[in-house]
Amino acid sequence: MSTASAPSRTPWVRAIALGVGLSLIVGGILLAFAWPALTASAKDLPVGIVGPDASVAQIEKAVGEKADGAVDLIRYDDRDAAVSAIEHREAYGAIVLGDAPTDAPEVLKATAASSQVAGVLDGLAAQLQKQIDTQIRTQVEQGVQQLQTAMGEALKAAMAGQKPQLPQAPGAFEIPTVTVVVTDLAPYADSDAQGIGLTVSLFPMVIGGVLGGVLLSLTVAGAWRRIAGVLVYSASAGLVLTGILQTWIGALLGDFWANAAAIALTIAAIASTVTALSGLLGRPGIALGAVSMILFANPLSAANVPVEFLLDPWGTIGQWMPPGAGATLLRDLSYFPDADISFPWLLLGCWTVVGLLLTSLDPAGRRSARTEVVPAPALV
Repeated sequence: MSTASAPSRTPWVRAIALGVGLSLIVGGILLAFAWPALTASAKDLPVGIVGPDASVAQIEKAVGEKADGAVDLIRYDDRDAAVSAIEHREAYGAIVLGDAPTDAPEVLKATAASSQVAGVLDGLAAQLQKQIDTQIRTQVEQGVQQLQTAMGEALKAAMAGQKPQLPQAPGAFEIPTVTVVVTDLAPYADSDAQGIGLTVSLFPMVIGGVLGGVLLSLTVAGAWRRIAGVLVYSASAGLVLTGILQTWIGALLGDFWANAAAIALTIAAIASTVTALSGLLGRPGIALGAVSMILFANPLSAANVPVEFLLDPWGTIGQWMPPGAGATLLRDLSYFPDADISFPWLLLGCWTVVGLLLTSLDPAGRRSARTEVVPAPALV
């Protein structure tokens, strides 16, 4: 009577090595998502400035001393030019100084471009208001002191029997009121006042693109069938996600079909990259595509912070990847219709076309098909 052989046990060394390896993978995932946030710091944020030369020079000196390179002030001729720069995504905001000292300064911001930079501009407006209040208080104190001096001299003249020179009547002494005006040129939608929906919309696109590419690579045989699957999936996913984000949550503004096309193209660019790598390298290519999009491109997408907050050149690299281009495109379509969006459209289109072309080659799939050919049984 035969007994079933006991299953072989995994060697201790392999089990321990697997545990250490998994811990390193988890640490790598943590670093991939935490590193951009931990190293983020403002650097050369483009902010416009308008005003007389003397006033602009004073602000430039103050910003240079306190901002420590975080702000790059760009001179504009007038307020309209500064507004146009903000609407075209060439600047995050602007400081508009009046021609006269009593003219109220105005701080322009665009919260939808970056809530972090908008907060910096709010702080700058508070500093301007504090400086103006200090100047006004100094002027008032000087005026009161001059009035007291004039009254003392008039009293001395009267006591000496001379005709006193009466000081200026108190009613003619005016205290100026100057209040800094803060104007938000691009606030978030009322239904998404904090911009949370727009910020988190990127992650479903990345996960959706990777998931679609992985499943199509594993379950669909044939390069052209995979291409058809990518196209159908990305188009339908674009409609579904836009319906949720724009119609239901209200996180997106602008034209529904343009937003749907942007989401669909982003998903197609990511999914086709995964299917292309799968066709070129087999299953290792699937892992490479998923890891590169989730752990590399997604953290560098600048969906949560401005590009200038990321270490150079990682912010620029992130904008050349599908997640970064997709996030920028959606933000511009919703809140900055005057911005030039030709670059993200073209970039996402190139990623998609190249990915689909490489998917059509499918050398790994053809090699696998040749090795799986079963020879015909020999005739007896």
